Amino acid sequence: MSKKKLTKEAGIIKLPTRGRLKKILEQKPHNKNANNKVKISSVKKHGESKKDSLMVSVSGIRGIIGESLTPDIITQYTAAFATWTNGGTIIVGRDSRVSGEMVKALVHGSLTACGCKVIDIGIASTPTVEIAVKHLGARGGVAITASHNPIQWNALKLIGPEGKFLSSDHLEEYLDIFRFGKIEWASWDRLGKVTFYDHAITDHITKILSLPYLNPEALRSRRFKVVVDCVNGAGGLIVPRLLTELGCEVITLNEEPHGIFPRNPEPTIENLKLLGEAVVKHGADIGFAVDPDVDRLALVSEKGIPIGEEWTLAIATELVLSKRKGPVVVNASTTMAIDDICRKYQVECFRTKIGEINVSTKMEELNAVIGGEGNGGVILPETHLGRDASTGVALILQFLHDSGKPFSESIRSIPAYIMKKDKIELQDIDADKVLTQIKSDNKKLKTDTIDGLKFIKEDSWIHFRKSNTEPILRIIAEAKTQKELDELIKSFTSYFH
Repeated sequence: MSKKKLTKEAGIIKLPTRGRLKKILEQKPHNKNANNKVKISSVKKHGESKKDSLMVSVSGIRGIIGESLTPDIITQYTAAFATWTNGGTIIVGRDSRVSGEMVKALVHGSLTACGCKVIDIGIASTPTVEIAVKHLGARGGVAITASHNPIQWNALKLIGPEGKFLSSDHLEEYLDIFRFGKIEWASWDRLGKVTFYDHAITDHITKILSLPYLNPEALRSRRFKVVVDCVNGAGGLIVPRLLTELGCEVITLNEEPHGIFPRNPEPTIENLKLLGEAVVKHGADIGFAVDPDVDRLALVSEKGIPIGEEWTLAIATELVLSKRKGPVVVNASTTMAIDDICRKYQVECFRTKIGEINVSTKMEELNAVIGGEGNGGVILPETHLGRDASTGVALILQFLHDSGKPFSESIRSIPAYIMKKDKIELQDIDADKVLTQIKSDNKKLKTDTIDGLKFIKEDSWIHFRKSNTEPILRIIAEAKTQKELDELIKSFTSYFH
């Protein structure tokens, strides 16, 4: 299997064999302008059909099965990716969604029709797919998952040869192939084939167990009792197994990966009531909840109280910085607790646009020791440069072990803020117009426009941005007290009514 890497030269990817991509990109129209953008990549607007709501971004090709994400769309976008990789080896994995098998069949067919060798790793977490791409020396990967979206959604998460999501530059190169119909189909004698690899999850767990921040033997001797809610997603195949390897007594909820989610699959506080009850019932030390593709992690204390996704990255950062100092990178919507922890250890905290690839790219640039997103996404370079709930589980357990206290007491060392996350459907709202008006009316406030519009005060902030994964406007605010948070949010509510 070839382990040659794609390299970039003068804005064009230089390919080690056949040179198809360079030739294709050179042939695209020279008068490219905004009108060349495909309509299906835009967010649904008022009056448009649901077929116009396909979400195309650094977070993948995401839509509703049978409406915006149809077989022809899946086939064309996958074939464009196969062409971008120059017909190389592609890793394919999926979460447990009901539509997953159908989408996988289309992906397999499209990739092999373009001459790709496909290595199928079965139902697996997105981070497992990312790790497999690099471990097996593949040209890319396709993770078939809509992550936290409801059951009717699915998506193609596209992964480059370094085991990371496509950068914005690479995404544009790939989309140019799609937009201008430059797909390269293989002749009958150059068709690809599908093989299967059964050790991807084992490889992933092995990397976690070898992390320098962990003491597996000490964790095994502690015999933590843990409840984990896998939401009938891919997590059922990796998280309980990892916990067992770390010596835990494991009680599982929704372990079977059949894809019928028992609740809203997003691991937010309001969706963790049953997990909290199970933690108390079984006298567990901690509760873990993941989303269907296992890149987000939420926590529940031994008292059965969900503590919020934001705490996941904050605790992991505290653990890592206590053992190794270095830069930390998070996105623009992540809690200020990270800044406080960085000041404690006298290291710098950097912020990026929302999107895993934006954080991981900056982490690589700065040689950061840890990073991630406040939605429960922990990125640790020693595992791989992508959000990984399984890595987060191991780091949180080590933090709990090192504290020597019950979880609810151990987290008192973490700076406490109150955060509220909300979202507004964009059907009747021109988001760009509203955000322009808000910015114009609040010129005296400290403003950050790295991603959407964020106003920052001494101990609080509010952030408005259009989602990469849903046709919504996200509004996130944080403050030290509930009163301050309520007043901050109230000061902007009139813009949306």
